[in-house]
Amino acid sequence: MSTAPLMAETVKVGVIGPFSGPFSGSFGEPFRQGVETYVAMNGQPTDDIEVEFIYRDLQAPDPGRARALAQELVARDGVQYLAGFVFTPNAIAAAGISAQAKIPTVIFNASASAVVSQSPYYVRTSNTLPQVSVPTAQNALEKGYRTVVTAVSDYGPGVDAETSFVKAFEAGGGEVLETIRMPLSTTDFGPYLQSIQLQEPDALFVFLPYGPPTYSFVNAYRNNGLDDAGIAFVGTSETQEVDLQSLGEAAIGLETGYFYSAAHESPENEAFKEKLAELFPDAEPNPATVSAFDGTHALYEMIRATEGQPDPDAAIAAISGASWESPRGPITIDAETRDIIQNVYIRVVEQEENGRLVNREIKTYEAQPDYGVQD
Repeated sequence: MSTAPLMAETVKVGVIGPFSGPFSGSFGEPFRQGVETYVAMNGQPTDDIEVEFIYRDLQAPDPGRARALAQELVARDGVQYLAGFVFTPNAIAAAGISAQAKIPTVIFNASASAVVSQSPYYVRTSNTLPQVSVPTAQNALEKGYRTVVTAVSDYGPGVDAETSFVKAFEAGGGEVLETIRMPLSTTDFGPYLQSIQLQEPDALFVFLPYGPPTYSFVNAYRNNGLDDAGIAFVGTSETQEVDLQSLGEAAIGLETGYFYSAAHESPENEAFKEKLAELFPDAEPNPATVSAFDGTHALYEMIRATEGQPDPDAAIAAISGASWESPRGPITIDAETRDIIQNVYIRVVEQEENGRLVNREIKTYEAQPDYGVQD
């Protein structure tokens, strides 16, 4: 009588992101690193279930290509789950595939507030722009800033960030002197910053997709003398760890409100950073890595709950309302919206004795589910 073990069930997960091109270092590679770090720390979901991750490259906002890749992964590669998605237009374009084919999909980044509502099988482990912009506005008011100009990239997340910040800032008695929307293709921010300086606001609220645009903007803020003129920099994701060391002195003292800092003090974050460094010695722990790390946890929870079998409704039910301790702190997937609920931290860039720059957490805004909901 044969005693050979049964072969493990294989569950395929398709991950779409920029694994080449200008955003690969900011998002694509961190996605892969977050996934692999979680697997290295936790093994497979069960002894008889193995997960196979299939990566597909999508360098930039390209809704048509995003939909085609999602369709290909489902129809040709037979994935039970999708994940990834940096840019909001891509996530929205793929929502129809997720909904029609009933494919549970974990959003690792795309942060416009409307994204998750586009498919009943979408779950998000990154953030929403209202979620980080509202506490950032509240902190600006608490610091005594009364006038502000906003400057955001002109696409869904930028408009989302602007709308949320303005609403919260004005509700608290602040005055918004001007709202500026800059094309995503902008590389020369000097004219915008010179115009802002002439208005003499107390602060400048900024949202740009981190990576090359952020690097250029932060340097232009310093080079055009806005800091010397007393115009405070108020941002969200503009000092992420993937850019921080290359920004150098231009970043020191900048304050941002976001959901993760590599300097976050907790046993979970230390364990995450230790394993990440072991696997990828040159990697910088950053929000994209943590979002993929937690996204993999969400995938595992769904796969375990369904015993590796295709049962999309049971999978979504299993992750809705789930809570766990992330390297970023405590998080919950809202049972109704399937969006993440989490703390937001005000961070200031400091230089450590070894010369490295860190986002030091100086204030915590406790998790509020309605930060992520747009009226």
